[in-house]
Amino acid sequence: MESYVFEVEDREGLRLDVYLSEQLKQYSRNYIQQMIKDGLVTVNKKSEKRKYIIKIGDEVSVQVPVPKELDVKSQNIPLDIVFEDEDLLIINKPQGMVVHPGAGNYENTVVNAILYHCRGQLSSINGIIRPGIVHRIDKDTSGLLMVAKNNFTHRSLAQQLKEHSITRQYHAIAVGKIKDHKIKIDAPIGRNPNNRLKMAVVESGRNAITHVSVISPLKDHTYIEAQLETGRTHQIRVHMAYIKHPLLGDEVYGKESLKFNLEGQVLHAKTLGFIHPRNNKYIEFNSEIPNYFSKLLNILKT
Repeated sequence: MESYVFEVEDREGLRLDVYLSEQLKQYSRNYIQQMIKDGLVTVNKKSEKRKYIIKIGDEVSVQVPVPKELDVKSQNIPLDIVFEDEDLLIINKPQGMVVHPGAGNYENTVVNAILYHCRGQLSSINGIIRPGIVHRIDKDTSGLLMVAKNNFTHRSLAQQLKEHSITRQYHAIAVGKIKDHKIKIDAPIGRNPNNRLKMAVVESGRNAITHVSVISPLKDHTYIEAQLETGRTHQIRVHMAYIKHPLLGDEVYGKESLKFNLEGQVLHAKTLGFIHPRNNKYIEFNSEIPNYFSKLLNILKT
């Protein structure tokens, strides 16, 4: 069992689960909430609920249980299927759903769902943890995700990703007013030298390019479209924070994590286009922004 002890020096006023999500970024919010529920978290040597509001001077102790041997199982989880044929599957992932199993997320992931839906007809290139997964989007990012049903399709899609020929457009809400209608962000991304659990713009990082277009100005915010030219971890989130316009709700790279009671960054993978490996024809898919996103737009427009 791994132990952590934190003495609260700042961030007073946060809920206990939110505070621990900031301190233990390697674990999901759901996993942290489960540890609190199981009595593995104490504040000043006393068990508290996840909604406990932390105070300066609090001592927060966490006992992380030894992880269970990973058993990736199929689960009958409803999927929003945008397209399907014998080679691939395009799904519209909801916000809050993890793509593949990992620490604290052994069930209810996209992988668990597609194992059930595809009955074993998935590519094996990425191993048992990520069958069929060609690329991923963050847990709190919603939108389009492609899944390969065989290795032939997986190799083709992976090569297109490598060549940056796949169309990937995202809609998001950024904090602050963005003056320029179009921005090209060309800044290398790598591990944050001060926090290995975060990414950052660093000289030693890998080439990363994001094209940002303003869709409409909002109250103290901006509705944007971001198109990936490359695909680095947290690329849009890191690049928007780099230009001083982090995504609304981003608890890792932004400062307005609790505003509007959001569950994460307001980011949606809206458009996905690529050459179909079987017939070599370009196909493109679009998805509507989720309800919480559209409601937030209406609030910020008035």
